[in-house]
Amino acid sequence: MSALDLQLVPARRLVVSPVDATFALAPGDRPMVSPGDSIVVGAPIAERLRDPRLEEPDVPATIEPSPGTRWFEPSRRGDEPGPGGEYVFSWHGRWRVAMGDIADLVESPFAGIVREVHAGTGITIRAAGRGIRGVVALGGPTRGRLQPGVDGELRSGGLDVGSAGTILVVGSRVDAETLTRARAMGVGGIVVAGLSSKERRDFLASEARQRAALHRLPSFAVLVLDGAVRRPLAGAVQAVLAALAGHEVAIVTDPPMLVFDMPNLVIPDPPPDLVRIRAGSLAGREGRFVEAIGPRRFAGGVHLEAGLVHLPDGTTAAVPLGDLERFV
Repeated sequence: MSALDLQLVPARRLVVSPVDATFALAPGDRPMVSPGDSIVVGAPIAERLRDPRLEEPDVPATIEPSPGTRWFEPSRRGDEPGPGGEYVFSWHGRWRVAMGDIADLVESPFAGIVREVHAGTGITIRAAGRGIRGVVALGGPTRGRLQPGVDGELRSGGLDVGSAGTILVVGSRVDAETLTRARAMGVGGIVVAGLSSKERRDFLASEARQRAALHRLPSFAVLVLDGAVRRPLAGAVQAVLAALAGHEVAIVTDPPMLVFDMPNLVIPDPPPDLVRIRAGSLAGREGRFVEAIGPRRFAGGVHLEAGLVHLPDGTTAAVPLGDLERFV
């Protein structure tokens, strides 16, 4: 194997650091932290309005508000201010204020340092630990003890009440019914290799109905590591998740990532010539990269630069270089 040939295979970083996670804020949400603040796990960082609305309160002429600043209704008794909101914009001399009746606390799922706070936009926190990046995360930020699940597909009947408060690892895929049942049983989140577009739409619809309910369940998230196609987890990723089993981890949605704070965790480097096939009939299989073999003709009559991969069963396959990936 030539090192120059191996450089032609796209590289994917196994563990990333530092991790800057953003928690989105909408107009009316109230940040509870400031840049530079050091926060611990579970610290409240914002108040999020459930059903925000725009109103036009009477603003005294002595006040010069600006978008993003807080507005409080004058108190009618005592010195305590009344309900509050956030100035959004001025229209023909009248300020519109985003406000609501019920607010939920947003808690940080990890410890870190607050980097940026922008009212009505988001809060950025740099985590104290490292992370494994995914392609998409659905739901809200959550935290729990990582628990290995099944190697294949997880069905609703395979869930156990003992998994409450944990983050389950699923080998290949999971359906929307299982996700809904897991959330109802108190599971903190699920890490899965693939989730189809239909299952994503069904789960998001269920999440919307849950947000509309008066009584809300704890935060729940689904982290998709690879995409929509059914395939097993990469061996290098499985090794890291196995080392994290039984420890507290967090799922954040922006960027989609599994975050862990274990400075002493030893992550073995994958073999430099180990590659994974991302697409095609061999998607999900891993093998040793032998060499680049130049242009080859593939299905559909297309000619692509290819590489020769030696598979564990002793066979070899010519695979387009763009369909391969390696972990660094």
